[in-house]
Amino acid sequence: MPIFLYTARDRAGKKISGAEDAGSADELTSRLQAKNLIIINITPQARQFKQAARTEVTISEKKGKHWGVRESDLVLYCRQLATLLGAGVTILKSLEIIQKQVASRKLYNMIRVMIRDMEAGLSLHEAMAKHPKIFSELWINLVESGEASGNLAIVLTRLANYLERNADFKKKVISALIYPAILVVAGLSALLFLTVKILPTFVEIFKGFNMTLPALTQALVSISEFIRKYLFLMFAVSIGAGFLFRSYVRTGNGRRVFERFLFKLPVFGDFFHALAIERFSSEMATLIESGVPILFSLEIAERSVGNLIVADIVRQIKENVRDGKSLSQQLENSGFFDPMVVQMVAVGEEIGELSQMFKRVNAFYEDFVSTFLTRFTAMFEPAMLLFMGVVIGIMVVGMFLPILKLSQLGG
Repeated sequence: MPIFLYTARDRAGKKISGAEDAGSADELTSRLQAKNLIIINITPQARQFKQAARTEVTISEKKGKHWGVRESDLVLYCRQLATLLGAGVTILKSLEIIQKQVASRKLYNMIRVMIRDMEAGLSLHEAMAKHPKIFSELWINLVESGEASGNLAIVLTRLANYLERNADFKKKVISALIYPAILVVAGLSALLFLTVKILPTFVEIFKGFNMTLPALTQALVSISEFIRKYLFLMFAVSIGAGFLFRSYVRTGNGRRVFERFLFKLPVFGDFFHALAIERFSSEMATLIESGVPILFSLEIAERSVGNLIVADIVRQIKENVRDGKSLSQQLENSGFFDPMVVQMVAVGEEIGELSQMFKRVNAFYEDFVSTFLTRFTAMFEPAMLLFMGVVIGIMVVGMFLPILKLSQLGG
């Protein structure tokens, strides 16, 4: 029987290495999994020496379709890894298989580095932690929880489900906002064209008649001349203001001021409020369901919720929960979470189904956001068309008033 060298970790996360006789790698895999070990790598003893002399694959040998790591790349990576581990394939072998299929060159290189680090003795979450720009703390802590509990495949499946839901939700939001954005750009472009090109042509015609222009026409002419004279300056000022605003929002204080402004907006404040709760509840549901303790879940959510004001609230809730206070009571005391959220979390604490209650909260707010966007899009189109109609109508009337005046003089 051939001898296989293996590397694995027990439920406590302790690394175990050894050599055993087995008919095949699959047979040894089943034998080690029956001992509740998380298998990192299994290789024939003869192959072990070949690996030491293995030359690294250069990027020229593997050209992906794009360089950066997209959200879809990470979703597919997580789903594939969960599927392969669930099928009993070792972690290193799974990474080698996935590496050959990824479309991102950067992700390809990163997986290659992870394989090298794991062969040197690092666990999967430790290898991921060396790439914080790719893997968030949510990723790393969930993988660590899965390795410690021996349910890595299950945890990765839950993480993949979360990533897919989050990606689909983002697509819905972006898709709902694309059409209004196109209407705004098209409308402003049409107004700019009429103001800069069409109106001056009419003005040149009227100058030949040596007549006094009506007040409305004169006002439009003044606006047209101002825009034509200062168009590039206005454009430069807009870019500069946008750059300064972006720089300010990137600061901690500036971002909090901007987020506070968004939450206080009429109508849209409720939308941004629901969006923040949807993100928080989705992460909490995934973390708690994966076996991460509540305090650790709150700590991860604090750093990955994507909103500094909500992060401050979650930090305070975490400190109070650490002191022995109930989660639902702290959600209520924060003043940010709606009574429905507080009541559902309280029920979840009582019956021991906190992750399921967070799932229901997440589903409710996801539906709320989707419904809001659908209604906003439906109302925005006629409102924008009405606005454009009024403005263009005023411009048309202003341009034809001199013609009407000329016809009256001629009669």
